[in-house]
Parts: sequence; C-alpha cells; structure tokens
Amino acid sequence: MCGLGRARGLARGVAAAMSSPERHLDVLVVGAGLSGICAAHYLHTRCPELRYAIVEARDVLGGTWDLFRYPGIRSDSDMYTLGFSFRPWTHEHSIADGADILAYLKDTARECGADRRISYGRRVERASWSSARSCWTVSVRVAADDTIETYTCDFLWACTGYYRYDQGYTPEFPGRDAFEGPVVHPQRWPEDLDYAGKRVVVIGSGATAVTLVPAMARGGAHVTMLQRSPTYFLSMPRKDPTAAALRGRLPARAAYAATRWKNILVAIAGYTYCRRFPDNAKSFFVEQVRAALAADFDVDQHFSPSYGPWDQRLCLVPDGDFFEAINAGGVDVVTDHIDTFTATGIRLKSGVELPADVVVTATGLELQLMGGATMEVDGDDVDVSEHFLYKGAMLSDVPNAAVCLGYVNASWTLRCELTCRYVTDLLRHMKSSGHRQTWPRQRDPSVRSRPVLDLSSGYIRRALATMPKQGDKAPWTVPQNYLVDRRHMRRSPVDDGILEFR
Repeated sequence: MCGLGRARGLARGVAAAMSSPERHLDVLVVGAGLSGICAAHYLHTRCPELRYAIVEARDVLGGTWDLFRYPGIRSDSDMYTLGFSFRPWTHEHSIADGADILAYLKDTARECGADRRISYGRRVERASWSSARSCWTVSVRVAADDTIETYTCDFLWACTGYYRYDQGYTPEFPGRDAFEGPVVHPQRWPEDLDYAGKRVVVIGSGATAVTLVPAMARGGAHVTMLQRSPTYFLSMPRKDPTAAALRGRLPARAAYAATRWKNILVAIAGYTYCRRFPDNAKSFFVEQVRAALAADFDVDQHFSPSYGPWDQRLCLVPDGDFFEAINAGGVDVVTDHIDTFTATGIRLKSGVELPADVVVTATGLELQLMGGATMEVDGDDVDVSEHFLYKGAMLSDVPNAAVCLGYVNASWTLRCELTCRYVTDLLRHMKSSGHRQTWPRQRDPSVRSRPVLDLSSGYIRRALATMPKQGDKAPWTVPQNYLVDRRHMRRSPVDDGILEFR
C-alpha cells in the first residue's frame, strides 16, 4: 500500500490523497517556510511523478519571515546567498527587509505550485514508522477544531527550522512583575505597541537587538541596549557593490550567480581567517567599530568581547545604522548585569537604575527539531540526541526521513539547497532501484561524537542535550563549510555503503 513513487497525475492524485481518510502521500513536507518552499521546488522539478504535500502549523507560509514583526526586521545574511540559486534576487538591497523577503518566498511558492500543496493550521505531533508497511503514520493536530488528522507517507521531510515558533527564550528576571510597563519579546511583537517618545530598554546585543535598536530610535524612542557582555559587529553596505557593478553588464542570472559565488567565497574566507587568527580578527572588528563611533565612546568596554570571533555569531550592521543611531544621541549602550526590575525600570548590579517605559527582551531563541513533534521507529521512541547526523540531512537508524538544517556561519539557504538536491537524488535512486526503505547506519567504532553546533552562544548551549550529534569524519560531520558540503553531497554516490536499502 505504501510503495514509494506511485504517481497518478499530480493535482488529482494529491487532492485525492488529501481528502481520503488516510491521506497517503509519497512525501510529506513539514513546514512552509524557506526550507519547505525550497523542498517543494526540488520535488516539483526533479521528482514530478511523486505526490507530495506540505503541512504548516501556522496560518500562512513564510516561516521566520512572516512570524517576526518587530521594527526593522531584516535579513542578517545577504540575499544573494539567502535567496535561492534557481530564482535570482532582483531587489537592489542585498540586506533586505522582512517584507521583501516574504514577498520573494510567496512568489517562489506560486511559481512551483507549492502554495497549492499547503494545508495550514496543522501541527505534526507524532510520526511513527512501520518497517512492515514501509511508511510513516503522522498524527497532525488541526488548530481550527482541535482534532487529529492522520497522514501516511513513504518519506517524511522535516523543514521546520531549528527553533520554537510558539515562544522565544526569556530568562527569569527578579522583580519582573513589579515593572509597570509592557515587557515584550521580539518573537511576539504586539501590533499596537506605542513606543514613540518612550524610554525603551532592549535587553540583549545579538542580531535581533542590533536590528531593533536603530529602528526603534528612528521611530522616536530613546533606546538603551543593555548587554551582559559585548558582541562582535560587522558593518556592511545594504547594497552589494559587486551586484550593482554587474547589473546591466551581464544577463540577470549570470550577474546573480557571480555575486552569489563572490559572497560564498568571501564568507568562507572570513570565517576561516577568524578561526585561524582570532587576535587579528578581533582587532579588525573592534577597530571598525572604533572608527564608526565618536572619539570619546568607550569601545573597549562595550564592543570588545572576551571570546574569539565566531565563537558566537557575528552581528551584521547594514550601512552602519546602529552606530549612526548611537552617534545621533538616540541610543545608549550599557554593559552590566541585572539586579532586579523595579516599577519604573531596571536596577543593575552596579547600583545604577535604567528608567524604562518599555522593556524588550531580545534574549534569544529556544531550539528544537521537527517543530516539537516526537518520533518512533517500530514502536521505539526516537531520542534525537542519541543519533548522528548523516550528511547533515538524515538521522542514523531512522528510515525514510530527512531534516533541513542551515549554517550558523553563513546563509541558511546554502545548506538547505544542498539538502534538497541530495534528498531528491535519494528519492530518484530509490524509485529507479525499487527500494522502499533506506536509513544511514553508523557502525564505525572509530567515529567520535561531537556537538552538532560549534558555537558558545547561550541558545545553542541550552539546547545541545536535545540535539543530534555529529562525528569527527565524513559523512557524519557538519563542517559549516559550503564547499566541503557541496563536494560530499553532490559528488559522492547515493549508495555509499553507509546508507542501507531494502
């Protein structure tokens, strides 16, 4: 009943499957964000005979780029690499606003027909694999009436990203209930929040904070960015000069590809340099900030981190807007620890009290895989933390399933596309060889396990115990290097002796 690749005419087959009691599909994609839309494109173009559908927990597509609504929301990767290789980014801004990115994703979904394959308001709660039937049974909760729908599929593809969509991370702050103003997390930004003319304290100094702070200052607030420790910042032009130079001189696709490859190579070279020469890299970042701020600003206290570059993520500052806001007097930076909230602000360990009308907790994300769904294989629960990642795309000993994960040191899309191409290669191989089951086996005793994400950021440290492992040799490594991954995932054979087929 559950053999892979039984196509019956795409539109009619999918519609029939989705209306039947079992809703059987060749491939079920979970999530309609950037990764899910990318997966849909590759299924549409490389596996057109397969019936697939997408289930999305929210009411709209777009994932991150619809969820986050805080002021100034934008990419922190350039759009020539965050955009898809198969659909050129044509906007003049390389560092793009959230609304423009969302429009790009919607247009991409329309082009490949993914928008017609999405069932909204459906959260996957559990996925159970049966070797006897060679398929997954997936329990999906329907938000509209709080009922459970059941899907079966030959292959399960999790494109849910790596963080919780229903809530972000906020520490327990002493005295928080005493504060008389609103306390807002950027992941749940209220549409009616009025901050014009208000005193705002933004807790945190990561990518979200460095986006929010200048945007709120432009909106009329006086903003204080409160950080426990400094972060590395890198100022880049919002418009890519290479793209501007090539635009009109080369065909659009060629110009896009050239700019994309330039940015890939520059990012890899920069990351490698930071890792090999951390002291030199630190000096570069700190001096760049020093040059952007007034001569009397205490850069060493507020912008000279104690850790090495790329021990945590760098924060991108388009056109230096964050530093301009500081120089204009609308933004203060305070480096200290919180003692307690008060009725009118935040008292620090130093004894200083920061007055506030609004507090924004830009304190990070909570990581999770599969959107929080649980999995079992032949009746045994899957503890993801006990499994190795194979090629960054499959879990060891878990059949007919893939995940889409991006890079932490480069654009998410670069690795996402490699995964999508690899998974469709795998599906095509299974169809042509008549195999109905596949899974990676880690049987090499010399492979040593390592954390899957090699950063010291708080949101990563908090989640490592729940994340899968990587090994110290291919194909069990997650190298955070596009060129290495591209070679492993596109040039090595699908049937490599580690994947088992049945």
